[in-house]
Amino acid sequence: MLDRFFELTGRGTTVGREVRGGITTFVAMAYIILLNPIILAGAKDVTGARLSIGELTTSTALAAAVCTLLMAFIGNAPFGLAAGLGLNAVVAYQAAPHMTWAEAMGLVVLEGLAIIVLAVTGLRTLIMNAIPLALKHAISVGIGLFIALIGLVDAGFVAAGAATPVQLGATGHLTGWPVAMFCFGLLLMIALFARRVPGAILISIVATAALSILVNALVTIDPRSWGVVTPRVPESLVAAPQFGLVGQFDLFGGFARAGALTATVVLFTLVLSGFFDAMGTIIGVSDEAGLVDQQGRVPRLGRVLTVDGVGGVVGGVVSSSANTVFVESAAGVGEGARTGLASVATGALLGLTLLFTPLAAVVPAAAAAPALVLVGALMMMQSKNVPWDDLELAVPAFLTIALMPFTYSITNGVGAGVIVYTLIKAVKGKFAEIPWLLWIVSAIFLAYFGIEWLERLFD
Repeated sequence: MLDRFFELTGRGTTVGREVRGGITTFVAMAYIILLNPIILAGAKDVTGARLSIGELTTSTALAAAVCTLLMAFIGNAPFGLAAGLGLNAVVAYQAAPHMTWAEAMGLVVLEGLAIIVLAVTGLRTLIMNAIPLALKHAISVGIGLFIALIGLVDAGFVAAGAATPVQLGATGHLTGWPVAMFCFGLLLMIALFARRVPGAILISIVATAALSILVNALVTIDPRSWGVVTPRVPESLVAAPQFGLVGQFDLFGGFARAGALTATVVLFTLVLSGFFDAMGTIIGVSDEAGLVDQQGRVPRLGRVLTVDGVGGVVGGVVSSSANTVFVESAAGVGEGARTGLASVATGALLGLTLLFTPLAAVVPAAAAAPALVLVGALMMMQSKNVPWDDLELAVPAFLTIALMPFTYSITNGVGAGVIVYTLIKAVKGKFAEIPWLLWIVSAIFLAYFGIEWLERLFD
């Protein structure tokens, strides 16, 4: 039954590989259950109100579990969904200062509804299919570099420098036990993966987490050096969920309180970021999983995109911010995940965190980050599919790849690549090779990059 429903044989996978991959995706993305509440609770709305950390933790886990299970059974894709980083920052620091939290979450619901409309009408699929195959491979490579950088930064292996934008470690050298744990985990993971040990990524994460707990118990370490999660044996395994934020949203109140222009700009930013971040992640992770056909198309794409839009609605309804496909799903794909069965495992574990939230504080970034670095290296292999000897594709592909890690945004990379591809084709007179949708998408991205100028113009 599982084989028929999830197409296990057709995608060359097994139940064991899917469960292992799903667990790995959960471990790689579990940090969001702790990080999202910190980001949202760190801001005040226009009335000075703050959201509760406890209630945000419950809402974050609830939305992630529901959306990931929807992806499993509707999209049959190995994607975990949770509150999107970047999207939650827009809500906290761009929306909340001008409206109440309920009104900000209402805009999140509207963002999800807008993306659902784009998906159901087929427009979102048309846009994805209009992007040249070479750029799709470049998106995969760019995401690989992006998640590798995320892993290196989260682990403290790379940090902001005093004289340079980034440097090795916090002081220009590798120091501290958390960095040592990261190095141990990365080397162990590479060794096991090179030996083709089943479950190499998951084994390494668990082993590094256990060693980190031991080190933290025996050595005096500044808890802040571990990042969001400090590895320690939890005082209790079970904690009661707090559902106080569920249903606390106001669809159109933000337009009345903040003004139509401000609310529209926030909504536009949410839709554009949610749309293209998810698009890039879906293409990149699907490419790595071998699910993209020779025309660069993803199976069941319409369903996958619809579920991603539903994630925005669910996130707004429970006040966790918009949920979207998580790039850390690539960690599970690297462990063998190919179908929605992996997402069943991920979603079930996310659901369990509603009761076992103390366990979410066990795995530090030092243990989970090596998975992002290794998977980033694997995704870089897609660069061989980019025709680097063709200037018309090489330059847009390079900008797509480079700007994702350099600007910490998938959307920025996709936007730059699309604009430059369209420009090069146009100046060479090859208008027939530019799908009409790319003209529209390029115009939208130009507005996105110049949003502050537009605000001043119409203010």
